[in-house]
Amino acid sequence: MIPALRSYEEVSLLGEVMAKVKEKQHGKKDKTKRATVSAPSVTTAEVATAMYADGSPLDRVQYLEAKLILKPDRFTSVEAFRDFGKIMQSTAKKVGVGFIEDRETGLRPEIREIIFGDTPDFRLYNNAFILRRRISYVDRFPVGDPEIVFKFRHPDEQRATALDVRPKIASKYRIKFKAEALPLKDQVGGYRILYSHNCQFGLSQMHDADKTSMATLVKVFPALAIIKKSDDERISLVNEGIVEEVLLPLGQLDFGKGVLAKCDISLWRTRGEHKSLVGEYAFQVKFDRREDIAEKQKKLAAQFYIALQRDVEDWLALGVTKTGMVYRLRGNEPQSHE
Repeated sequence: MIPALRSYEEVSLLGEVMAKVKEKQHGKKDKTKRATVSAPSVTTAEVATAMYADGSPLDRVQYLEAKLILKPDRFTSVEAFRDFGKIMQSTAKKVGVGFIEDRETGLRPEIREIIFGDTPDFRLYNNAFILRRRISYVDRFPVGDPEIVFKFRHPDEQRATALDVRPKIASKYRIKFKAEALPLKDQVGGYRILYSHNCQFGLSQMHDADKTSMATLVKVFPALAIIKKSDDERISLVNEGIVEEVLLPLGQLDFGKGVLAKCDISLWRTRGEHKSLVGEYAFQVKFDRREDIAEKQKKLAAQFYIALQRDVEDWLALGVTKTGMVYRLRGNEPQSHE
């Protein structure tokens, strides 16, 4: 039986510690409003005993990914990536977090191409869905099978859990259910959580010739049926934007007791004109159960996350996400759930 999902503060790995820090600093609780989207509404009791329609157990959060969205103007060379890495290492040392440098930090960054697909009225994004394709490049040539990522991202964990993101394909796919920590939208030193329920698989696993019709997408991703208007509608490239991601692995943060977190830094820019959009620093912890992470490690991760925000305050871009920047390439204002 799946244990009952708890409240927002109780379930996030950083939640309890960071909420106390934030309340102490500001003397009040965060009153950030959450957008309502078209997703199944369930109670805690229902989630505790529920299964997906085919009887499979509900997916559980097994990743914590803490992100800092960064202003892009500083990233004019790979040395700027390494400069940020030095600040990050200094912060880690200050709060007692170990660091294991990645051997590839001194090499060239990785290059990946990313595109997003949506309806002309951005119906996927406005309803908390994200659909993207990612291609890796080596020596300027694409390698491997392009990766399709379909996700439902929402601030309510119960809604994110109840939404079955599994694709209807005969081949293998991967589920990644993350709690994503981001700074508050308007101030440094706090946090907000988005729950990202993802599935990933190679593009070659979609055997339909027409991959842009809503009819095909609903067949592969049944969760999209709740927003479909007709079989004739199609998705297209969001804002005609093709993103080039420049990513540099930095290493692993060591929070003790075997809790390691890979961390990296990246820049998103438009392909062709190389217009810089946004940077990001992120670290990620994987776990089988929340109970596997001891309180001491949770507290240390929280301290590091808050301390790093303060140490790189001039770098931070508050109130945005990487995906949101792509959706605003032409000045559009989608109904952000993020």
